[in-house]
Amino acid sequence: MEEITTYVLYDIPDDAVRTKIAEVCKDYGLARIQFSAFAGTLTRNKREELFLRLRDTLGERPGKILLQPVCEKDIRVGLRVENDDAETESASGEADAAGERSEAV
Repeated sequence: MEEITTYVLYDIPDDAVRTKIAEVCKDYGLARIQFSAFAGTLTRNKREELFLRLRDTLGERPGKILLQPVCEKDIRVGLRVENDDAETESASGEADAAGERSEAV
């Protein structure tokens, strides 16, 4: 089954729930790309399974979760600005966990 780059973005006020959501994302091999955002490649079945786990983890508590698959064409034409510290800067143009290319500034 084909794997597609998938983003998980969330806005959850409760620290404990937010931490649990992050752990679920890590369980599926997703990499943190922002404080409340993860990305990685998943099959359709894994995306559906992940969505159910995220929904169950949030339960009835306040919060929003977006699980968004993105096709390879859209990944290739995506643009991003990323400023790193000199100590943590990687080689310019390396692909990240979502397969995107970035230019270190």
